[in-house]
Amino acid sequence: MNEFELDWERLQRTGIGEAIFCHGKSPPQIDAILAAAGQRTLLLTRLDEPKFALLHEESRRRLDYDPLSRTAFHEFRGESRLAGPGIVCAGTSDLPVAREAARTLEFYGYDSPIIADVGVAGLWRLLRRLEDIRRFRVVIVIAGMEGSLFSVVAGLVDASVIAVPVSVGYGVAADGRAALNSALASCAAGLVSVNIDNGFGAACAAVRILQGGPPQALR
Repeated sequence: MNEFELDWERLQRTGIGEAIFCHGKSPPQIDAILAAAGQRTLLLTRLDEPKFALLHEESRRRLDYDPLSRTAFHEFRGESRLAGPGIVCAGTSDLPVAREAARTLEFYGYDSPIIADVGVAGLWRLLRRLEDIRRFRVVIVIAGMEGSLFSVVAGLVDASVIAVPVSVGYGVAADGRAALNSALASCAAGLVSVNIDNGFGAACAAVRILQGGPPQALR
């Protein structure tokens, strides 16, 4: 009896397709899931490099793997490219989560550029890119430390803004809890937040905002 049951109807039911959260799963379990998927398309998240290296050769051959974001596409064709959200991140240390969001959006057929290293410690960097950021309908903002970038961006654009607090920082930054509290306590009206380090969740929220239904690329 299988230890898993893949939810192939999730896309039609919710607009967001099946994804495999690899943290806590063993390489043999992931191999079994991919074998059961056959030629169907799957997104894998939190697949770190040591675990990827332990997968069966056939599994690895069928995956488009990105070590920075720890994501993989199974049997992905990627024909469609729609204009997606903008992804803004405070610093280079935030790029793993930014890439997780970007890769998730790529899986759903969206081209989502990352505007990196525009944190408030050098506010001129953000202001220099502000017109680029304002052209997006949805902006995903990724920041650690005190998370002030969320309120700054949300107060400057008319787009929907999704905050992603990340576990970058030390001391009272508390593995992202300070940034999360900053997002939740923001005085910038309309700002919403996902959980710490949840680039995948932010991307899925952006898809729902943009599409209002099943993503075109996977229908």
